[in-house]
Amino acid sequence: MTDTEKHSNIISPRTADPEGFTDAGKAVARLQELYQQATEFLATAFAETRQSGAKGQRFRAYYPEIRLTCRSYSTVDSRLSFGHVAGPGTYATTVTRPDLFANYLRQQITLLLENHQTEIFIGPSKTPIPIHFALLNDTALSPSAATAAEFSLRDVFDVPDLTTTNDDIVNGVFKSASDGTDPLGPFTAQRVDYSLARLAHYTATDVEHFQNYVLFTNYQFYVSEFEAYARQALADPESGYTSFVSPGNQIITDPKADIPTTGSTPQMPTYHLTRANGNGITLVNIGVGPSNAKTATDHIAVLRPHAWVMLGHCAGLRNSQSLGDFVLAHAYLREDKVLDADLPSWVPIPALAEVQIALETAVANVTELQGFELKKIMRTGTVATVDNRNWELRDHSGPVQRLSQSRAIALDMESATIAGNGFRFRVPYGTLLCVSDKPLHGELKLPGMASEFYKTQVSRHLEVGIRAMESLQNMPLERLHSRKLRSFDETAFL
Repeated sequence: MTDTEKHSNIISPRTADPEGFTDAGKAVARLQELYQQATEFLATAFAETRQSGAKGQRFRAYYPEIRLTCRSYSTVDSRLSFGHVAGPGTYATTVTRPDLFANYLRQQITLLLENHQTEIFIGPSKTPIPIHFALLNDTALSPSAATAAEFSLRDVFDVPDLTTTNDDIVNGVFKSASDGTDPLGPFTAQRVDYSLARLAHYTATDVEHFQNYVLFTNYQFYVSEFEAYARQALADPESGYTSFVSPGNQIITDPKADIPTTGSTPQMPTYHLTRANGNGITLVNIGVGPSNAKTATDHIAVLRPHAWVMLGHCAGLRNSQSLGDFVLAHAYLREDKVLDADLPSWVPIPALAEVQIALETAVANVTELQGFELKKIMRTGTVATVDNRNWELRDHSGPVQRLSQSRAIALDMESATIAGNGFRFRVPYGTLLCVSDKPLHGELKLPGMASEFYKTQVSRHLEVGIRAMESLQNMPLERLHSRKLRSFDETAFL
């Protein structure tokens, strides 16, 4: 092992001094160089330790860091919600997988350079890279090898640390570092690495395949329709889509190709209709319940998608609704409970005009109904999200009264969670549901009804969602990423 230095009994790659950059491309290249050097050092040290055993020494390498010092208040376009810091001070963020996030990092660094006319500095941070995360993308080793190692990992390498693996920044409860440094990005590198590992586990697809526009659904029926749409898109050279990826990282580019059966049964099967620039569409079947909805969005948020939308089924609560009608959520009654510790229930979740208009326009285009006629098959209003699938079996007086007082028009188990986490993570969000039963009016979703409903409605519902996402794809990011999602003290990075 060469080009190392030793402090006490800790061996690390030789420390590099921070370098100043005024070119975003060169800055990202330096981030990639530092990260590769650090992870290769740890992988080599791990392989050697497995072979020859621990010898009373520790190996440590550090995440690279982006650092900016702003010495004055800058005059920045007041319409922008990101790409600049609030005032004088020093700001920094640790970085992982700069290969995966290269486009994102170039975009964010470019904006900083343009808005503040000063250098940004790239160098090693003081945050160690846990050995588990360093091995995630090593072709010769794997995280499971770390688990099976015949020596105590903690004695030789750094392991995940909850003090840097949390949501303090996005939750607005972070404190400045001891040297007064404030965060430049919404997540620490360890927090990102944690989610990248969980995403691969839950979805059975590599994180490289995730696209910037994400649809969530709670039914597998949508998957076959998504695949059919993907094949049509791949057959059209003007669509801009280049591949379709299914669980097990099965990739097709030929619209007529068979998709091999892998036998994998991920908890949240995920499918990607990709574009070369990452601006395609990802569909995640999160299953049923707010816990799944929170888990999926907790992890996908670190990829910094440009929008996510819930397309699911709901209970219609009004007598004027019919099975198959659409519900465009304009507000949420949050009784899912899973976000209460991170986002108190008194926090309002505003509707985002950009997403609302895209969804309503897509419904109008698909159904060929306009204006007042559109109200025949779509209602806009409050969606209630609960954590009890069989709420109908309990005493109705309390729940029904709250539903009535909140003016709720629909009830489900995921939408408010997805919207709430979108608000918390500053990811533009929306909800378009389809009425599949009306329990308050005696119309329960029985097997025969359900089958007929799915045959006639799923295709149309998914088409609406895709058209809305394709509309958002063409919207400038500075307009889509609204100031409504930004608080007093915000990070410069999206």
